[in-house]
Amino acid sequence: MALRDSLLDAWYRGHPALALLRPLEALYRGVVRRKRTRFLAGEGEIYRAPVPLIVVGNVTVGGTGKTPMILWLIEHCRARGLRAGVVSRGYGARPPQLPWRVRAGQSAEQAGDEPLMIVQRSGVALVIDPDRARAVRALVDDEAPDLILCDDGLQHYRLARDLELVLIDAARGLGNRRCLPAGPLREPAERLAEVDAVLFNGAGEDTAEGFALQLRPSALVNLRSGERRPLDHFPPGQALHALAGIGNPRRFFATLEALNWRPIEHAFADHARYTAEQLQFSPALPLLMTEKDAVKCRDFAAEDWWYLAVEAQPSGAFIAWFDSRLAHLLPERL
Repeated sequence: MALRDSLLDAWYRGHPALALLRPLEALYRGVVRRKRTRFLAGEGEIYRAPVPLIVVGNVTVGGTGKTPMILWLIEHCRARGLRAGVVSRGYGARPPQLPWRVRAGQSAEQAGDEPLMIVQRSGVALVIDPDRARAVRALVDDEAPDLILCDDGLQHYRLARDLELVLIDAARGLGNRRCLPAGPLREPAERLAEVDAVLFNGAGEDTAEGFALQLRPSALVNLRSGERRPLDHFPPGQALHALAGIGNPRRFFATLEALNWRPIEHAFADHARYTAEQLQFSPALPLLMTEKDAVKCRDFAAEDWWYLAVEAQPSGAFIAWFDSRLAHLLPERL
């Protein structure tokens, strides 16, 4: 965790030692460029789904808010009378076979924390497989959705797509704008000019570069009972233990501070697995975590363990733009 934090800090704040990695960065850029060129030329095995497919991804390493955005898209499509399905790589999952249909009663170890969270929250049909094309085939065969949302997969060029939505952390941006391993970029920054829409998580307003997106805290949910409480359940100044095993834990801690609580920060690696012993923090205070962490802790949760439910709220301009794209992709349904 310390090494990861140091590397992220170097990427986003700068460090002269990163110059030593530029030869490796050049090699990485070459590989990425060749993959993209072959995809645009239609070379290699590229699967096109029989229904529209929307990729929700990023060009940076680390969390940008993709999972809340996926949940928003699921519900927005439902409100328009459309049945969305979801495919995911299922990072960290250990299913008995692939592709694997994720169900709400499965464990995070089997299904992966983010896919399980999406299914438990929305009830959507979701299939995991590192081979996303195979996941799409399984989903289409089982469910016949109107459209498919691909969780991540922007760089998965074996899968054709109809829309590409990219999320960027508004506070961290693109860091030093260099590709791996000299910077946080999975693809060069110029790739953003080729996607259909960019959303800046944490931005207050739309800009020429992209749409604004906010993650709004909505409730406190008890891990053991499932009881939902309003945010004023904890008074201003409440001290609590704050747990975050996500791509950018600082964003979660900053959210708690903005709610006028006093979090004692416990940052873990993204997709970390926990034991009850690990989470016996001192002094005795309520423990508040992300929803993604909660799906891995319910089986051994104490009575005063909670997660913070958040809802994605894209700008009105994005909603209007997205509705216009849906009408174009599914004219017979809308």
